Amino acid sequence: MSRHNVVNGCKLVAVLILWLGASAGDHHTGGAHAAELQEHTAHSSVGLEEVVLVIQSQRNSFHARRGAQRKVEILQQAAELGQAVPVVLLLHELSQYEGDWSILPALPHLSATYGHLASWFFFIEEETSVTLPVLLQVLSRYQAQEEWFLGKRLHDNEASIIHHYAFSEDPTSFSYPDPAAGWALSTPLLKRLAKRIQHDHLKSDFTIDLKHEIALYIWEEGKGPKLTAVPEFCTESRDNCATTFTTYLPNCGDPVPKEDVFVAVKTCHKFHSERVPVVRATWEKDAVSIEYYSDVADASIPTISLGVPNTERGHCGKTFAILRRFLSKDVPKADWLLIVDDDTLISLPRLRRLLRCYDPKEAVSLGERYGYSLLQNGYSYTTGGGGMVLSRVAVSRLLSSGCRCYSDDAPDDMVLGRCFSSLGVPITHSPQFHQARPYDYSETLEQAISFHKHWNIDPIYVYKHWLQDTHPRDEL
Repeated sequence: MSRHNVVNGCKLVAVLILWLGASAGDHHTGGAHAAELQEHTAHSSVGLEEVVLVIQSQRNSFHARRGAQRKVEILQQAAELGQAVPVVLLLHELSQYEGDWSILPALPHLSATYGHLASWFFFIEEETSVTLPVLLQVLSRYQAQEEWFLGKRLHDNEASIIHHYAFSEDPTSFSYPDPAAGWALSTPLLKRLAKRIQHDHLKSDFTIDLKHEIALYIWEEGKGPKLTAVPEFCTESRDNCATTFTTYLPNCGDPVPKEDVFVAVKTCHKFHSERVPVVRATWEKDAVSIEYYSDVADASIPTISLGVPNTERGHCGKTFAILRRFLSKDVPKADWLLIVDDDTLISLPRLRRLLRCYDPKEAVSLGERYGYSLLQNGYSYTTGGGGMVLSRVAVSRLLSSGCRCYSDDAPDDMVLGRCFSSLGVPITHSPQFHQARPYDYSETLEQAISFHKHWNIDPIYVYKHWLQDTHPRDEL
């Protein structure tokens, strides 16, 4: 065996030992370490053993692999530094409860398991790179016995519907963290939040925009700390960054073929002349297999009536009829089903690029993830307006389970989420899908896949500006 192979083999063994040791060593008695924490003061050195890094990973196999790769990279970096081992956790592995993605339900476990050892908890995305020495320098600026909430600052430029128009008089006055850059909680703050969560009831049962809602919960109407902006928490690479971010639209190879995506557009008679022409003028050209489902058959579009009366809201009956049709011989067989509203704007080329990352042989439910009653063991769902993407396997499992609508006007996206939760099918999140309009978001929206609603916007302009690629990649 060559010296090169021996060295590489030793490095691999070292990383695996670090990985296993990080878990096994999490429960060691920390008397000396606790005393050290008590003496910790501002501008003192923070060691890697005082930091718990939480990768906000997902259960889907692609995301689980990406999270595991990020964990190995961090432990490899720690090994090269020759310092103590940090605790690196994959969020989806903390417990069997899928709602841990919303962070708050996971805090009691993090506090009980790691709170007596750590000074800081640092949360990152799967695609967030961390430079450990710079991160330690940043954390050393803040006194670990105090309550700190650190991150890259985002704020609303105008009152936003997804934030329930909070701080409408001055939307810029409230800040929340950019998750792509990472965000940190000092242990005293995390412990207090963990205790509060166990007896607290949230004002809303819905988890819609996680980063904003966490900041609101921490701020506690002025009783808790506001976000402290940290310039070294970065998304774009520059000098002296503790973190950098790659993309929410990874390159997994050539896009899936157009024929592999069947598109179902939900509409109704009153929108045939108002909304359907927008679809046809924008993104319809990128679809090979597309059908419009309405309450009436209109040959000029054409639309298909599924025999389900139109409802003012919910549309569960119509959506389940679409699912049954997707599995029938009435439509071309495809690996993926995309269900959108008639006022959804979407980039099918970008969606097809994203779908290359996922295995169509798995049960996949993909889109913008929301949560319902997650602190009370609720469930997650893919919100419908941004587009719901289902693998054929997922549709087949759902229909064969017997899960169904309790009424035709039940909320289809929530019913699907509840069904998938009961089947153990994870809701896979991509922040490139959007339930609202571009102007309702503060962060950078490059490479977005979808937006929703035509209210107070020019939808054709929005499509051309945000979703249409000027120089699209070669199509398959």
